[in-house]
Amino acid sequence: MQDKTHSHSATIEPDSSKQKKQDRRRSPYAFLPKAWSRGAFLKWLRRTHAWLGLWGATLALLFGITGILLNHRGVMKINAAKTERTKIELALPAVRPESVEDFARWLQTELDIENKWSRARSEPSQEISWDGQSVLQPEKWRVSFSNPQRTYSAEYWVGNSYASVTQFDRNVFAFLNRLHMASGMGVAWILLADSIAGSLIILSLTGILLWTRLHGPRLLAAGLGFGSLTLGIFFVWRAF
Repeated sequence: MQDKTHSHSATIEPDSSKQKKQDRRRSPYAFLPKAWSRGAFLKWLRRTHAWLGLWGATLALLFGITGILLNHRGVMKINAAKTERTKIELALPAVRPESVEDFARWLQTELDIENKWSRARSEPSQEISWDGQSVLQPEKWRVSFSNPQRTYSAEYWVGNSYASVTQFDRNVFAFLNRLHMASGMGVAWILLADSIAGSLIILSLTGILLWTRLHGPRLLAAGLGFGSLTLGIFFVWRAF
């Protein structure tokens, strides 16, 4: 009689309750505590990120394009921004201006300029050496009128019968670059640009906080986050 032995192998199921508890304690957002990953704070964070993104979207596109153009002014040049320069000489009236402010007002009328001058300064007369002799250099007036598209730069030596004026006319890309730098713009534009810059800062912070595990492990997040910063510091260090 053949004795048959049946061996039974027991399959041990891994106890995943501990892992599940850890997962429940873990926030689904990589950089947010679990207490903040639900409820009112997360709702506020998402709305802030969305509304600030909408507020800055159009002008951020402008600053992004002009930022690329400005980065390539000297190296790997992108010759999109063009400025046309024209130099003219204006005869002064019989009754000469008595101050640099009077000169600026006369230029404003003569050139039909609506905006107020952005700079008006006077350089006092001084003794200079010319061909081995001491010569009195007359007083010099400089006046500028500027907006993003056009700039007038005037120069006048007191006592001359004419003033030299240089006119700068910019194409659309140069105009946009000037907007980026807030050149020739008023306080309102500067404050608006500041609000966009502030929005980008907050968007960066809220974007980091909203970065979830679904996009990858925390180590990868840290690597991506600090990668650009490390490259930036390295390239700055190489420039010195």
